[in-house]
Amino acid sequence: MSDALIKVDASRPHIRLLTLNRPEKRNALNIPLLTQLSEAVEQANADPDTRVIVITNAGKVFCAGLDLSEARDPQRAHESAELVARAIFAIASSPKVTIAAVHGAAIAGGGGVALACDLAIVSKDFKIGFVETRRGLVAGIVMTFLRRKLSEAKSRELLILGEFLEAEEALALGLVNRVVESEAVIDEALAMAQLALKSAPGAIALTKKLFDDLYDQPISKHFAMATALHKTMRVTDEAVEGLEAFKDARLPNWDPEA
Repeated sequence: MSDALIKVDASRPHIRLLTLNRPEKRNALNIPLLTQLSEAVEQANADPDTRVIVITNAGKVFCAGLDLSEARDPQRAHESAELVARAIFAIASSPKVTIAAVHGAAIAGGGGVALACDLAIVSKDFKIGFVETRRGLVAGIVMTFLRRKLSEAKSRELLILGEFLEAEEALALGLVNRVVESEAVIDEALAMAQLALKSAPGAIALTKKLFDDLYDQPISKHFAMATALHKTMRVTDEAVEGLEAFKDARLPNWDPEA
């Protein structure tokens, strides 16, 4: 079995390239992938020679969100929830420059991975959406980033209605930085990484810290609240029903068309 995450360290000085590598499962976030992603980003964060982290994907979908076979398992729900928070927090709190190089859709927690990065380069077929409420869940961790990147009105629309944004609308709203042809995504991300290397690493780290400090609460406090809620919601009756309905390709019992 191939690794759930491909790590490339030596191809370019100072740039760590991480590839989500479960294309047969649309790079769904299962426990092995979340563990490997957390560890890889934490190692890069601690490595003084690494100055830029690029996160990309194998296959046509960046990430479809949680692996629902684990999300439906009450014995693994809290472990999965903790690992989602750990992986995304490692990205969001990184002192390095973090770049998402996204092919295809970034859904729910997959959108969280992309939004946790400083910069996002996306393909023209990109779309992003947060369908958690349709599964009886709450996108608490994702809300941490949406509140910082979008207006509250647009954030509420995305999180409450669960609809998708296409690439150009995401660009117009400032949710992503570049929209390019699919074959150009990595090249554009690496070109941006090379630009980032022209800036002093300590100055970048302090710039990122100041961004965080200027918000009403630091991201660590937001994550603590969001993770606690995320864990609670993972085992509610609504979550059980929503995830089972999705698995069975039917409407959940709260949908009036069910």
